[in-house]
Amino acid sequence: MREYELEVLERYETGVKGTRRIRGAFFCDTEEGARLLKETNISEKRALSMYLVQSRLEAAGMLVDTPVFTKDGEILAVSRDGTKYMMKKWYSGRECDMKRESELARAAANLAVLHRKLNQESAVVLNGEAEGLSVRRSPLEEIRRHNRELKKVRTFIRKRVAKNEFEFLFLNSFEKMYAMAEAVEKQLEESGCMELYRQSVEKGRLTHGDYNYHNLLILPGGTAVTGFEHMGINIQAHDLYYFIRKAMEKFHWKENTGRIILEAYEKERELENAERKYIGLSLAYPEKFWKTASSYYHSNKAWLPEKSVEKLETVVQQWDEKYRFLKNIFALKLV
Repeated sequence: MREYELEVLERYETGVKGTRRIRGAFFCDTEEGARLLKETNISEKRALSMYLVQSRLEAAGMLVDTPVFTKDGEILAVSRDGTKYMMKKWYSGRECDMKRESELARAAANLAVLHRKLNQESAVVLNGEAEGLSVRRSPLEEIRRHNRELKKVRTFIRKRVAKNEFEFLFLNSFEKMYAMAEAVEKQLEESGCMELYRQSVEKGRLTHGDYNYHNLLILPGGTAVTGFEHMGINIQAHDLYYFIRKAMEKFHWKENTGRIILEAYEKERELENAERKYIGLSLAYPEKFWKTASSYYHSNKAWLPEKSVEKLETVVQQWDEKYRFLKNIFALKLV
């Protein structure tokens, strides 16, 4: 550790016995257990809101990375060079293995329990105690924004005289992908999903915001959930959609795996019809197509990363598998 990082450690009560670097942070072996010291750019208000919710989840039996205060009662520690750090409780475990269906089921069930516990904390949102947790943009507004950008990227590429491999592939697949994007926008508008969003905001429903295998630690006695920095007010089924999408991209939209995840979740918390519809429509949106196109549009066009072409090819190649999955698992018909 650098000198000013060691100075940051000294601001905490925990007696540090040793440290090691792990993926952009420092794992700290302390007298009070494992801790993680990590750079952060979140505000103090948001950090305090995280602590408020996570400490209550912890009291309710959840294993979470609750922030730790300094000796002076600060939730964030600022080093000499102005860098902000947060220390959090940590666990000696391994990341969830997305290739094991048993662990996907375990993670899905854990998410359902987390959602139930978060629902019990909605009072802290409605009472204004968690001011740092913001309301996420509505799904319809988000998709409209993405669709506008897709058209902007197409216009830009069409005007380029010398087109590269990525640009040809984008134009060749645009009509098919954009038709799906428009169909999702239309069904979101006509379905009960926007009412679900309105109710979620009205009731102060909290979501994790980044529920993926990187933020799940498998322990002998349970599953620890970390990475609450993106926590906010939203449709809770969005967490499940995001987890399913990440899993299905690795499993090539294998139907049985999707059923295993959904069944594991619903053993702990039954989904409403509107939530199931929302998950299906969210999965149907060509998110990776938009994301890859957006990343390319805002990048340096003089250099074409090989990964960009690979990602776009994967999206196009997996499309038929994905659409079949959506029809059979969610009874979804769009185009």
